[in-house]
Amino acid sequence: MAKMETAFGRRARRVRHRIRQQASGRVRLSVHRTNKHIAVQLIDDSKGVTLAAASTLDKEVRGKVKSTSNVDAAKEVGKLIAKRARDAKVSNVVFDRGGFLYHGRVKALADAARESGLQF
Repeated sequence: MAKMETAFGRRARRVRHRIRQQASGRVRLSVHRTNKHIAVQLIDDSKGVTLAAASTLDKEVRGKVKSTSNVDAAKEVGKLIAKRARDAKVSNVVFDRGGFLYHGRVKALADAARESGLQF
């Protein structure tokens, strides 16, 4: 019997396959979005370690935003992860949106990270 796979799972698998082809040793910027929060990690897949992380649960973000589930919060998380990437001496990454559509909060996070100095 065939296993049911959701549209989210198919998108995530397709995106990760493309990222593996294009990464060429770059660090992966992985995004996870829920209804209330958004989180992002810098992952070095060659070593299997997380170099930096940021989310709307961080005190620096919570103090600046009114709600943790909107575009403004995603922009703050994007700025924070770019700052933490500079501290970890990472400037060039490959963007992993997972199965999430590149729209709304995911796009706002990516744009804020680009404006703050990350290249992808």
